[in-house]
Amino acid sequence: MKCPRCGANDDRVVDSRESNDGRVVRRRRECVGCGLRFTTYERSEETPLRVVKKDGERVAFDRERILSGMFRACEKLDVPVAALEAATQRIEQRCQEEFDREVPSAVIGNLVMEELRALNRVAYVRFASVYREFRDVSQFLDEVRPMLGSAVAEAPQRAPLRPGISDGFEE
Repeated sequence: MKCPRCGANDDRVVDSRESNDGRVVRRRRECVGCGLRFTTYERSEETPLRVVKKDGERVAFDRERILSGMFRACEKLDVPVAALEAATQRIEQRCQEEFDREVPSAVIGNLVMEELRALNRVAYVRFASVYREFRDVSQFLDEVRPMLGSAVAEAPQRAPLRPGISDGFEE
């Protein structure tokens, strides 16, 4: 490190301390040439993550957009805000771990659907219908059908209301 007084490149570190969040290291240095003590701060270089949209446009990664999309999908459903914030954090963390500088929007959409599917199936279907741009009911049913199969398998078997009378839900 270059001394701010004499410009010498020879110094020694007197003290090092990490910041509270562990992202910055503060170093007290002493110039060997002139004896000046000075402070430097060391932090890792962060490259902001960019999102590559379907049309090729690149925009800054914005966790608030992910969270607001999940809020819309969960409107009027019993999904805790803390669960949505935690899901958003997991999505952001995975994007930063798996991608260096740019992440395709399709990856983010799939991660959101994965998180919503685990939180609330109705919210998942709402988000999927908008995200995948369903054009007709058959696309919607194709998305719901696998969930219905697992829901029927998980549902307890019910006896008819009265012998010989059906409740209208034939299996």
